[in-house]
Amino acid sequence: MNKWDKRFIEMAGVVATWSSCYQDNRQVGAVIVKDKRILTTGYNGASSGITSCKDRGECLRKKLGIASGTRQEICYAVHAEQNAIIQAAKLGVSVDGATIYVTHQPCSICAKMIINSGIKRIVYKEGYPDEFSQRLFAECGIQVDKYDELMKE
Repeated sequence: MNKWDKRFIEMAGVVATWSSCYQDNRQVGAVIVKDKRILTTGYNGASSGITSCKDRGECLRKKLGIASGTRQEICYAVHAEQNAIIQAAKLGVSVDGATIYVTHQPCSICAKMIINSGIKRIVYKEGYPDEFSQRLFAECGIQVDKYDELMKE
């Protein structure tokens, strides 16, 4: 681990506090970095113009009894990684060759977006119940580092 990994994973934690997901859910933050410069950030929350679960006062997924790590399409929120990549596209910022720091391991949908965006490294802090994303990253050669494991080095 280097001091930059520590700084950027901490920044992802700050960004996570901006989440508009309902209070009991994961607050996820993402920071895309290249050459020690922050390119974009993202947090999980409802798309522009859509009322968030926080504002609705309940989580749609919990209301419907949907298990974590499944049926991600049934949710008002966009994942933090997706929002960070979308923000880069909206602003015309290339993330090719960048690192994404995320508070939680990306799901398989986010993994596919990360792969196609050209991001080459992922650093995450907390696990997520989606083993398929790890298989996707391994198959395409993207470096994935769990922050806690980096601390042991």
